[in-house]
Amino acid sequence: MNFQFLLPTRIIMQPGLRARTGEHLQQLGLKKVLIVTDPGVKRAGLLDAIYRSLEQAGIAYAEVSDVKPNPRSEDCNLAADLYRGKGIEGLLAVGGGSAMDAAKAISVLLTHEGRVEDYEGAFTLQRDVLPIVALPTTAGTGSEVTFFSVITDTVRHFKMSLLDYRIGPVMALLDSDITATLPAPIAASTGMDALTHAIEAYTGKPANPISDGLALHAIRLISRYLLPAVRDADNREAREQMLIASLIAGMAFGNADIASVHCISEAIGGLYDTPHGVGNAIFLPFVFSHNRDADLQRHADVAYALGVDPTLDAATAAEKAVERLFEMSRELGIPRFGQVPGVREQDFALIAEKSKSNISDASNAKPMTHESYLAIIREAYHYTA
Repeated sequence: MNFQFLLPTRIIMQPGLRARTGEHLQQLGLKKVLIVTDPGVKRAGLLDAIYRSLEQAGIAYAEVSDVKPNPRSEDCNLAADLYRGKGIEGLLAVGGGSAMDAAKAISVLLTHEGRVEDYEGAFTLQRDVLPIVALPTTAGTGSEVTFFSVITDTVRHFKMSLLDYRIGPVMALLDSDITATLPAPIAASTGMDALTHAIEAYTGKPANPISDGLALHAIRLISRYLLPAVRDADNREAREQMLIASLIAGMAFGNADIASVHCISEAIGGLYDTPHGVGNAIFLPFVFSHNRDADLQRHADVAYALGVDPTLDAATAAEKAVERLFEMSRELGIPRFGQVPGVREQDFALIAEKSKSNISDASNAKPMTHESYLAIIREAYHYTA
């Protein structure tokens, strides 16, 4: 047994917590922060209580509020150019994974020369970055406790990854009231994103005993609470449990890894700008089915956590888990791959190539080749059930 586990993030959860954001930033000694968010969060008025809280605490702030889904390298570079030398002491990321990933990248660029493309890969940083506080508005990415930033390189149409412990947020503020504003399709896709994180953390090669416990519990919570959270925004228990599930799935994969579902999802996201959670939900059952014979017991453990009959043998349970994953996507209204805007069969070889070159390819439960990626992509495209 040989593993490491790191969690440098202080986690605070409380309904209405965003109204106390200033107090928590004061505890970190921050006097001027850069808020990183997206237009939807701003339009929904979710920042108003945060603005008041910062003003009451005497904390000055600037703002980047145009973060796009699948954040772009050019936007991160521009934001850093605007705020270098402006006295920014920390970043406050308010939003889903895109806002948090963008904040991590911008924090790197406010303390390092060059462009975000220069820091692609693992452990490429030379020094600490500005501290990041994350306030997630979705229950899905777990980015508030991870050391990854995934940014779309707009020249290569490729989602590149930055991995370094230094970009992990120092504080995560979880406000379950904030997720009541989520449109149902976003709640569905981000919830399936969290499920993918947990399943890949548990079944992937870098899994460890701590990530295992977190991942399995996240799967149990998501199986029970995702559909109620999507169907009824007033169901506080379901929303709170989904925030916890997303958080602990993030802790799990942040210290294990993701795998081939993400490799494909990030490839199509770079090409077609497909929402990340949608891509994961589409390919999760196909990759799970492909991988299951690599470790039947682990895939059966996932099945049992999903609610499959625990008296079934491992092979049967793992097969039932595939059916359950398809069923969840249907219940949540996730589109099939063939329904994703822009998808073209002539791109499949390129998608397979980009998937194989992903930093997390080696973590998959079963070794993958260009041909195996291509087969899964074609199977998903022609799937009509």
